[in-house]
Amino acid sequence: MTFFVPKGATLFASSLLFAAMAQASTIDLRVMETTDIHMNLVDYDYYGDKQSDAVGLSRVATLIKAARAEVTNSVLVDNGDLLQGTPLGDYVAKGRVLRFGETHPAFKAMNLLDYDVGNIGNHEFNYGLDFLMKSLSGANFPYVNSNVYVDDGDNDASNDQPYFQPYIIKDKTFVDSDGKKQTVKVGYIGFVPPQIMTWDKDNLTHKVIAKDIVESANKYVPEMKANGADVIIAIPHSGMMNSPYLKGEENASYHLAKVEGIDAVLFGHSHRIFPGDKALDAFEGVDGDKGTIFGKPATMPGFWGSHLGVIDLTLEPAGNGWKVADGKAEVRAISRREGRKTVALVEADASINDAVKTEHEGTLAYMRRKVGESTADINSFFALVQDDPSIQIVNNAQVWYVENIVRGTSYEGMPILSAGAPFKAGGRGGPDYYTDVPKGDIALKNVSDLYIYPNDLKVVKLTGAQVVEWLEVAAGQFNQIDAASSAPQNLINAAFPTYNFDVIDGINYKINVTQPARYNADGKVANENAHRIEGVSFQGKPLDKSASFLIATNNYRAGGGGHFPNLSGETIVIDAPDKNRDVVANYLLSQKTINPAADNNWSFAGFGKAKVLFTTSPKAKDAAGKNMIYQSLDDNGFAVFELK
Repeated sequence: MTFFVPKGATLFASSLLFAAMAQASTIDLRVMETTDIHMNLVDYDYYGDKQSDAVGLSRVATLIKAARAEVTNSVLVDNGDLLQGTPLGDYVAKGRVLRFGETHPAFKAMNLLDYDVGNIGNHEFNYGLDFLMKSLSGANFPYVNSNVYVDDGDNDASNDQPYFQPYIIKDKTFVDSDGKKQTVKVGYIGFVPPQIMTWDKDNLTHKVIAKDIVESANKYVPEMKANGADVIIAIPHSGMMNSPYLKGEENASYHLAKVEGIDAVLFGHSHRIFPGDKALDAFEGVDGDKGTIFGKPATMPGFWGSHLGVIDLTLEPAGNGWKVADGKAEVRAISRREGRKTVALVEADASINDAVKTEHEGTLAYMRRKVGESTADINSFFALVQDDPSIQIVNNAQVWYVENIVRGTSYEGMPILSAGAPFKAGGRGGPDYYTDVPKGDIALKNVSDLYIYPNDLKVVKLTGAQVVEWLEVAAGQFNQIDAASSAPQNLINAAFPTYNFDVIDGINYKINVTQPARYNADGKVANENAHRIEGVSFQGKPLDKSASFLIATNNYRAGGGGHFPNLSGETIVIDAPDKNRDVVANYLLSQKTINPAADNNWSFAGFGKAKVLFTTSPKAKDAAGKNMIYQSLDDNGFAVFELK
């Protein structure tokens, strides 16, 4: 091509002209993410047995199609925790049972949305590897994971083989800023918390091993670059913590973003929002306005289909390929809260709901079957502040079950305790996320409401002293209260997962929250001289710290989930063949009619002068006791109470 320079033009002007004409084109690429769908495929609350504006892939599908229509070039990724989480997931895995050659309903829906790649989440392993592989065979897009390997049993890491495809590089045709088609090699690499080996020990032991997330990235990202990847998108099913990195970290996304060669981070697992979570946005190296972590665009779009993650990248030529020059991130919601109301921001995509109609209707019929009857309401409104009927039923059922299975064994006659926790107690689930079963008939859906996870029942053997330490960790649920101050103080430690607030039935005890927590979030002793658990008794007498007890719990806790002392799998003495939820259902069937009243085996030791506040569902106003004084609604729609 011959360039004409006008007569009289200066050398400077000429150089500007040539530079402008020679300026390279760019590519705008939109990367979209869904995560932690947990089988919320349709906009339906199975526990409440009603339509919902706040959940559902069918709702986020509308956001996907709108975001895709706004741009010329886009890709779509799912982060994982897809196959488990609602009764629909249980119905497919355990009720109707997915058969070989059939398409899992998750993929009947997702195959309509043109996903480019999916990642494996920790809950994908809950139903076993055979079910997982049978399910994934129905996806019309590839799955990746780089840190799960075949357990070959030789203890030689140098020859370990990946169980899944660790990464994929896809040749994508995009349109550049000049309207020309360009080929870009987009690489995707996936990760899952190594803790799956604890959480799903029974399903995975001697079959696979899991390795460190950051180490896996450092191994494979250079290989992806060497294989020609222009853009590398990390998909960690892992939350974000800014504490110093420890090998085997569960929530590793913050440190993963530091790995050279990664261009964007699409993360999940901890059910939070990024950008937009003030606590995460405040981390060093994080730009909450731009949505970057150490300069890398990143999203974590909530849970249950609540949000869509959207990253916009600008690519520029680099040698014979392309590189990321800039990027920004945002999340888009399907609904918002206005006081107690959920306001829909989009309508459901009918094609998604229609795709899974058969399985949805089958789930409803499955869940509506009667299993028992209750003489009073069962709710978890006050599960964090007093002994609670929703936990009491679970613990009663577990004790009943263990009493039966130890008959005729060496464990017959040993004292049996039971540990249960409030799985639905507000938090990130919002002010409606509580167990709420009215008196009368109890259906299978109510059992799933009482026990939402497909855990396996385990029995551990501990001493009385070890039981007390278990409760000390659980007491981290509460902030330390200044008994000498009359200023309002929040009782609940919002950073502590409620599913780790174990109540142990069969003993009596008090919790002294004027003491500091004995343990930190990692299960390490933080205050050696602190003891929140007081006045522990068994059958009316002070607890014998040296006595042995059987404690019914679940595989997550018994195997080390939650960082509780003496619970690493080594103290398990009975691997029960049944799931905790099935135990509850069978207990209700055997009892026919139950009185769900709690036995009040635990309480607080007192608060001194303090004005202690807690939040719960607005529905709790009608059920509050005389020691609870309603204050107001907070900005998130929770009811605020003072606890006397």
